Amino acid sequence: MKRRFFSTALALSAVASFSACAQSPERSYAPPTPSSRIGSLMQISVVDRGTGAELPIYRHRGEYWVAGRPGARYAIRARNAMGERIMAVMSVDGVNVVTGETAGVRQNGYVFSASERSDITGWRKSDSQIAAFEFAAAGNSYASRTGRPDDVGVIGVALFRERMPEPLPPPITPYPRRDEYGGYGGERERRSESSSYQGDARAKAGSADSAAPAAESSAGSMARQSAPSPSLGTAHGRRETSYVGKTTFERAQSSPDEVVRIRYDSRENLVAAGVIPVPPPPRWPRPAGPSPFPGSDPGYVPDPPSRY
Repeated sequence: MKRRFFSTALALSAVASFSACAQSPERSYAPPTPSSRIGSLMQISVVDRGTGAELPIYRHRGEYWVAGRPGARYAIRARNAMGERIMAVMSVDGVNVVTGETAGVRQNGYVFSASERSDITGWRKSDSQIAAFEFAAAGNSYASRTGRPDDVGVIGVALFRERMPEPLPPPITPYPRRDEYGGYGGERERRSESSSYQGDARAKAGSADSAAPAAESSAGSMARQSAPSPSLGTAHGRRETSYVGKTTFERAQSSPDEVVRIRYDSRENLVAAGVIPVPPPPRWPRPAGPSPFPGSDPGYVPDPPSRY
């Protein structure tokens, strides 16, 4: 007998506004363009709340990375790419963002309606408040301050499909009996009654299906020898207003249908580790004959040497 997993999850009720990112001017060196969203069932990105821009996601040795700024508030932006409800169990630094537990995939999370998108901006404190996600030194992260520093520097999203109710079996029509005249008396009446019954059932099912969406609320550390700056974690930031409601959700299976993992650190550390490519220094071809710039050392005009 299969075990079913029910969860009382949080239904998001607001759609966040999105601001466009200014494009940087063209340069002679064009490094590989990083993406800003990953995921299949849901598209996940990390947003700098100060600028409204989605942070570039860099792929390096099979892992995804974003560069954060110490002191900057950020959000986990999620877009449901499916035409059905999806449950997202989210963790930051190995801690469940809703309950504060050491994160596990079978814990509570957020439920997104079909095609819904929203920003998760902090640690859930109540149905109406969060403590903002804020990049900070790893030692000042919420996970470190609560005695769980081992997984600082990673964002995780475990995604679950919803179990769909099994369709009802079709009604069984009794085999017609012959009447005294050798015919099938009352057959037309029985067919009419059966059609009427099925029509009523379909009408009731249709009304229930249309009412259901209306009732739903829309809702590691890096391995390296040395680092130029302290590693980043996520602090327990200032309180902000954020409303959610509650809904029920039955997972189609106990294990996640997809897991999205994004690691983060400061830009300096990611450049030093080779995660973020840096442009090579410019090179000028030496022209034939005398060069107007034979040296490249900065400075001022020195005095000439003495003649004698």
